[in-house]
Amino acid sequence: MKHLISPSLLAADFSNLKAEIEMINKSDADWIHLDIMDGVFVPNISKFDVHLMIEQPDNYIAAFKNAGADLYNVHYEACRHLHRTIGAIHQGGMEAGVTLNPHTPIACLEDIITDVELVLLMSVNPGFGGQKFITGTYSKLTQLKELILRKNSKALIQVDGGVDASNAKQLVDYGADVLVAGSYIFKSPNPTQTISKLKTLSF
Repeated sequence: MKHLISPSLLAADFSNLKAEIEMINKSDADWIHLDIMDGVFVPNISKFDVHLMIEQPDNYIAAFKNAGADLYNVHYEACRHLHRTIGAIHQGGMEAGVTLNPHTPIACLEDIITDVELVLLMSVNPGFGGQKFITGTYSKLTQLKELILRKNSKALIQVDGGVDASNAKQLVDYGADVLVAGSYIFKSPNPTQTISKLKTLSF
């Protein structure tokens, strides 16, 4: 499968968000990545990949489905009963994803990997954009890919944090299916061209 590009709205110009979303929809991007930390949502986008960094994400499943979310992605660290949360997401009519912070081991996914459509590896610590990529992510990618193959899971691997021209190709080579990029896209002189380069890995 050709890797996918999911621009992160965290780095977008929130004073001109409509134009930013229109730019993404006209680009080579496949999804739009939306980090939720305070209940904000954005409708009318092509592929709505919602990444929740909040407590009790179960409480918002119906709201985000109604807002147009296609994939609902929760933090492993925020879910007391992850299997129950994943089931509720599927019952709510969305694909389910689980996110691991940089310090969380891949082994914790052993019993859930066949139940999710996506695993997001944070390659920076959550909270704000523009952070430096954590190189230990490559090792975690290798471990996650092995687990997916061993368990015959269909889960895609998504990487978020510090993704740019210096590491995009290597991330795909290590098994990443979806690259999330925020600052690298939105702070570039030509975001559409930057998205295209990420898609084709032509730097």
